[in-house]
Amino acid sequence: MVDSEPAAAPVEAPPELPPLLLGTYTPKIDAKGRLALPAKLRSQLGHGLIMARGQERCIYLLPYSEFRRVAAQIQRTSLGNKAARDYLRVFLSGAVDQEPDKQGRVVIPPMLRDYAGLGTDVVVIGVGTRAEIWNRDAWETYLTEQEQGYADIADDVLPAMEF
Repeated sequence: MVDSEPAAAPVEAPPELPPLLLGTYTPKIDAKGRLALPAKLRSQLGHGLIMARGQERCIYLLPYSEFRRVAAQIQRTSLGNKAARDYLRVFLSGAVDQEPDKQGRVVIPPMLRDYAGLGTDVVVIGVGTRAEIWNRDAWETYLTEQEQGYADIADDVLPAMEF
């Protein structure tokens, strides 16, 4: 007996979505400058990651693929745009690649610790496609300042979104 049903068209896999990094964590930096990445973030960041200077004096943690995407996006505009060239220089010159050790720790280089004012007490937050490391006091101050206007800016940041 011959099957008369037409063959189904192959289903294309949806494009790979970047990791979605969420939450707030309060690990400590040890005397050697090592930070144990929160397990949930560690699995989403992958085996290697990039640390770079972030905005508001934090450190960005990006999976390799996300770092490449961001750097390529900036580079596309950098030749003709002085601000983009300046940003790219600062961003890339402060970037380092890291691979967590067997305990999930990464070394935060002194240059980045100084930039972000990091001591022992830090906060690691998930911000979608990246994580950020903050000085704990700086984060608490920032969060307090931002919470005041959080509801007020929702209409500007989330137009036409329904919850």
